[in-house]
Amino acid sequence: MASIGSAIGLGNIWRFPYICYANGGGAFLIPYFVALFTAGVPLMILEYSLGRRMQSSAPSAFAKVKKSTEWIGWLALFVTMFIFFYYPIVMAWCVNYVIHSIKLSWGANSQIFFFDRVLEKSAGPGILGGIRWPIVGGLFFTWVAIYLCLFKGVKAVGKVVMWTVTIPWIILVIMVIRGLTLPGAIQGLNFYLTPDFNVLLKPSVWLAAYGQVFFTLSLGMGIMIVYSSYLPKKSDISNNAYITSLANSGTSFFAGFAVFSTLGYLAQSMGVSVPEVAKSGIGLAFVTYPTAIRLLPFGAAVFGILFFIMLLTLGIDSAFSEIETFVSGFTDKWKLNKKVVLPIVCIFGFLIG
Repeated sequence: MASIGSAIGLGNIWRFPYICYANGGGAFLIPYFVALFTAGVPLMILEYSLGRRMQSSAPSAFAKVKKSTEWIGWLALFVTMFIFFYYPIVMAWCVNYVIHSIKLSWGANSQIFFFDRVLEKSAGPGILGGIRWPIVGGLFFTWVAIYLCLFKGVKAVGKVVMWTVTIPWIILVIMVIRGLTLPGAIQGLNFYLTPDFNVLLKPSVWLAAYGQVFFTLSLGMGIMIVYSSYLPKKSDISNNAYITSLANSGTSFFAGFAVFSTLGYLAQSMGVSVPEVAKSGIGLAFVTYPTAIRLLPFGAAVFGILFFIMLLTLGIDSAFSEIETFVSGFTDKWKLNKKVVLPIVCIFGFLIG
């Protein structure tokens, strides 16, 4: 369950549906599942095998295989570090948007609200803006939540992920049902699913498929090595790898119904085509989707709150798996006390953010 929580993250909601749409719609599922079964699942089985056999973090596991390969584990950990410095910032935005959703504070222009009001984006990278205290507050809340999820150890994490995996799925089902009842939903789903088999001849589509598999399964980051180190010796790692991979892929595909049914409704409401409103990343989460939420005929505030709670719980799952992996590398190598290392990492991450 913890592996599923780590794999299912923000990218499943705001990245996969757009990549699918931009790379041939339903036809993209062919290279995607080829990538999943030729690279994703085999590499996950490999990481699970290494973690369960060595019963340690990525650097220590590689060191036990051969001392000269320990650096591979450390490289994975420091790549993970740069990601978990960034993830909590996005979650801080989500915390703010949960509050903004109560009154739909973004109004008619969600783009201006996000960049000028929430972020107070400066005129250029060389110009430093002021401290955004609401974001600092959201960031503090996020890091405290991450710390509380981890400080009692792996058993507590197991209990936490039961909620942080289940809650987003329940909300996602609600969002899909609501999206499919909106006018224009079919138009949006047609853009998402209509296959263009000509794209299968393009190398860029296959690269996008393999890239998405690596990105969303948390491969090469040491996370699966750490989580599998807690597995019983007799656990079926192949079965676990398939369950994790297929749960992740199913969530990505299912999320597309929520995203594109809503985009179809937004396009019809604004009198434009779906490609004109289709975006990925933060543009989808904090600009396009809030615009669509504001236009809902009823329950807009409720769906806004649910949407950003879903993003927040997905992000926390991914973030604490990355931090657990990073901390485990140091505690395994130098036999440090996790209760000392964890708060140091959390405080440092908060200050960097």
